[in-house]
Amino acid sequence: MEWPRRRPRRPPWKRPLIAAGVVVVAFVVLSAILFVWPRTDTPRKSDAIVVLGGGDARLTKGLKLASEGHAPTLLISTPYPSACRYRIPGVAIVCFAPSPETTQGEARYVAMLASERHWSQIIVVSGTTQTLRARLRFERCYHGTVLIDPAAPGTVVGWVHDVAYEWGALAKALTIQRGC
Repeated sequence: MEWPRRRPRRPPWKRPLIAAGVVVVAFVVLSAILFVWPRTDTPRKSDAIVVLGGGDARLTKGLKLASEGHAPTLLISTPYPSACRYRIPGVAIVCFAPSPETTQGEARYVAMLASERHWSQIIVVSGTTQTLRARLRFERCYHGTVLIDPAAPGTVVGWVHDVAYEWGALAKALTIQRGC
């Protein structure tokens, strides 16, 4: 008579290690989908371009879009009025300091101005990692079409920092600050 073969026992640490690996891989993949390669929009003729506060890459992209004629108004979110020194023929440049100085404050200000000026479509220039949260904030406050055309951070350290920050900021936007 032949005895059934027993499977060798796995060490007790193997399952938790595999589970932790799966969680880490899922986190990295989800981070990449949400913050590194988010859904973006192709810019097209709009009523305004909105540059969210942040690095020079956003401002450079916003100025380029305005120079290419995508909108007659360029809004720049900045606490420094001197940032409004730029001139583009045929484009009104408006600098504003949102209150609070957050993406939510920027969305509220732009929604108020858009309502006054009857804008139906805007282009928002955010950071790449901020794209999902910017879309969420602007779609909650502004009732027209929101096109998001992000500018990427410049360094790997910038990417890592920004992705880590965005997880917390997105959680806050989805739980604590659910309104405009």
